[in-house]
Amino acid sequence: MDKKPLFEINYDITSIEEFGSSFEELMQGKLEVPKEGFRVNVGIKGKVSGPEFEGNASGYDYAYCRADGRMQLDVKVVITTKDGKNISFAADGVAIPQPDGSLLIAENVTLFSSHPEYVHLNTLQIWGLGTSAHGKVDLKFYSATD
Repeated sequence: MDKKPLFEINYDITSIEEFGSSFEELMQGKLEVPKEGFRVNVGIKGKVSGPEFEGNASGYDYAYCRADGRMQLDVKVVITTKDGKNISFAADGVAIPQPDGSLLIAENVTLFSSHPEYVHLNTLQIWGLGTSAHGKVDLKFYSATD
């Protein structure tokens, strides 16, 4: 992609809520995905940087791994800018397990804020691309509509 990112988020995974099987064993390839799939809630907290805004982000990824290996993402995050304004971040997408245990991530993102300096973000269609490995998630976000 030739565009420059609007912003980047570098998360630490802060918690894992499992619903029957070990997420760690799944990521290490030691566990097959059950026929009914696999749910996990992943707590995330990190730093936001970029030309649009800077600040902190925290929230959850409510992930569902299908039996065929596709991991569907449902991300809900609050970005708090350096000037103390909140921006709602919502994304769906996929995480594709890699042979080394990492994940390749692609997200479809919408942002929302009523703060005048950030309201222009509401109309943007944003795509996020990145990876996750060793308890870290690194993503870059691009406008798909300008």
